[in-house]
Amino acid sequence: MTELPPLPRIDEGRPRERADAARNRARVLAAAERLFVEGDPAAVTMDDIAKAAGIGRGTLYRRYPDRASIARALLDEHERALQERVIAGPPPLGPGPAGGPHPAPGERLAAFYAAMAGLLETHVHLVLGAETGEARYRTGAYGFWRLHVAHLARQAGLPDPAAAADHLLAPLAPELFRHQRQGGLSLERIVAALEGLGRRALAD
Repeated sequence: MTELPPLPRIDEGRPRERADAARNRARVLAAAERLFVEGDPAAVTMDDIAKAAGIGRGTLYRRYPDRASIARALLDEHERALQERVIAGPPPLGPGPAGGPHPAPGERLAAFYAAMAGLLETHVHLVLGAETGEARYRTGAYGFWRLHVAHLARQAGLPDPAAAADHLLAPLAPELFRHQRQGGLSLERIVAALEGLGRRALAD
């Protein structure tokens, strides 16, 4: 399997936090997550977050330039955990042991779809806050998922894996997931449909 690059951390390269800065960060993240859960993530403003966290706007902006960066910080650990499972976890989501049998690309894509649906079920409010509209395609997370799916498409023999990867990721749009859940589709039905799609799209 082609080695996949790690997802960049929001706080990569920053010096060790002072105690007061760490407390402010925790207050900001807790307040932001509460606001994202309670309402429309796209409607939450930086002023809303500062007020809910009980800190000044200047303090907030010194650490986070915009709402999306706050949502990305909240998502960071959840996405990293899934990344590790994709790189080195048990099959079919992971590649399986070196030198051993590997799951078919369609099975891996089906497992990836199921794992991503699980992440969206729990954290769709954060994904919507971090990745609204075209901003989704500029995140490190999307870059990683795209590289992974392109690798599976290449294994399956698709003629243009890079282009196919974006199409194969489209069913995971958070706006679509929220629309389906609010429209009455259960998580189980969504996962079953995605798994079938993955297997058919990369069938041998």
